[in-house]
Amino acid sequence: MKYKELIDLQIFAGHEKQDRYSSMVLAKLRKTSIFTKLFNRKYEGTPTAGAVKIPVRDTEVAVGDYDKSKGGEMSQGTTTYKTLPIDKDKYVNELIDGYDAASVPDNLVADRLDSAGYSMGISLDSELINLLIENGTFSANTTALTKDTVYDSIVDEVAALKKKGLNITEMWLAVTNELYATLLKSPEFIKASALGDDVVQNGRVGKIAGIDVYETNNIPDDKKVEYIIGNNVFCHYVDEWLVPVGVNDLKDGKHIGASAVQGRRVYGNMVSRTETVTIKKSIANASEEQNASEEQNASVSLDK
Repeated sequence: MKYKELIDLQIFAGHEKQDRYSSMVLAKLRKTSIFTKLFNRKYEGTPTAGAVKIPVRDTEVAVGDYDKSKGGEMSQGTTTYKTLPIDKDKYVNELIDGYDAASVPDNLVADRLDSAGYSMGISLDSELINLLIENGTFSANTTALTKDTVYDSIVDEVAALKKKGLNITEMWLAVTNELYATLLKSPEFIKASALGDDVVQNGRVGKIAGIDVYETNNIPDDKKVEYIIGNNVFCHYVDEWLVPVGVNDLKDGKHIGASAVQGRRVYGNMVSRTETVTIKKSIANASEEQNASEEQNASVSLDK
């Protein structure tokens, strides 16, 4: 009985470490990543099963005037569900040579976990940016923005998205480093320092036209994108640990006295309504940009 209790305690301690290590990686990932926090994380089901159901809002709940004698007419809102495949996989498998799992110094483990979270955050942001660019709708405005035109451009695009059913509080704006520098010269831009510590700590750099602004250096230069207006309703991201992070002894017949930080996180992403994501690009040759925009928007329409 005592032997069994000892084994149970060892198993519990192992799980406790896995939970702690996984939480440390996630904390760094969320601090590094911008876009994983901006997407809709709601779902039904179990991600590790391979797919989940995500609710997609079609209409708002109707509100009417109540008549005390007649009551009120019954209405029925519409929410459809789409299947989101959890078909992507990120892993950590970092060799720690010279230490078995039980003897790895805590500071070395912490350094590896911090690095793993950072790398995963950068990788996921790049992937989610590409998802938005490939599935969003291009702005008709292809002229490079200046401090005098950036505010009007964003106001016009936000107004167009409002007509598509989005609320101002549901939208967010991601800008390149170059456009952020332009925003700083615009009098309509409200810097993060004027909005309070909470804004700065959560990665937002300010607000313009009523929506929060995030700066990212992960938008590739060759995409020629100046900004992306997304939302936390129709941009979906779901993830979960398939194998929680742990420090494990290597018993592969090759490594001796070595261990590794190992873990796997599965996830899926989707833009369920492409017309609710706006991509503002700028290309020197306007005719080429118009052709590229028409081709991509036509491709997106076919995919709906």
